[in-house]
Amino acid sequence: MSQFFYVHPENPQARLINQAVAIIRNGGVIVYPTDSGYALGCQLENKQALERICRIRRLDDKHNFTLLCRDLSELSLYARVDNTAYRLIRNNTPGPYTFILRGTKEVPRRLLNPKRKTIGIRVPDNKIALDLLEAMGEPMMSTSLILPGNDYTESDPEAIRDQLEHAVDCILNGGYLGEQPTTVIDMSDDEPVILRRGTGDPAPFE
Repeated sequence: MSQFFYVHPENPQARLINQAVAIIRNGGVIVYPTDSGYALGCQLENKQALERICRIRRLDDKHNFTLLCRDLSELSLYARVDNTAYRLIRNNTPGPYTFILRGTKEVPRRLLNPKRKTIGIRVPDNKIALDLLEAMGEPMMSTSLILPGNDYTESDPEAIRDQLEHAVDCILNGGYLGEQPTTVIDMSDDEPVILRRGTGDPAPFE
C-alpha cells in the first residue's frame, strides 16, 4: 500500500517533501505532479526501481527516459550541449519542454536511447517537483505516467491512487492537473528539431 500525501501546490510542506525523498533514496517509486500531468520517478542509479516503472507502463528497452533537473547547473554533467543550445534551453526553462540531448558517461547506459545514446532533460515549472528535486540534490529518473492502453498522461491523483496504490510507494497529490503534454525538442545535432508540439511554445526553436 502506497503512502498518499496531500501536498500544497504553491507552498509544499517540507515534511512531506522530505518523506518522499527518503522513499526515493530507499529505492522507492513515486508518482508526483509536473507541469505536464503526473509522472513516475525514481533514483537515477536504481535499476530495480526503474524495472518496476517499466512494468507499470509496460515499456520496452527502446523507451526514452527523462532526467528531471531542478535547474541547468547539472546539465553539462549529464548531457553534451554547445553554447547556442544552452542559451536556447536556459531561455525556456523551467517550462513544459523536454530536450533530447546526447548523454555523457554519467548517465546510466540503460537510460540512454540504445541507438543514438541520447537522453531527455527537463526542468519542470511545478513547485512540488522543483522542491522535491531541491531536497534530493540530484536529478531524478522520470517518465510520464501514461498507463497501458491510454494515450494521455494521468491527471487525477485520486484515480491514480485507485489504480496504482499497490504498485508504487508514494503518491504526491498536487491537485487535478489536466492534459498538458510537453513540447519535445531534439537538440542532439546542429539544428533543433521539433519532435512533438505540446504546451511549450515551439517558436524559439523554429
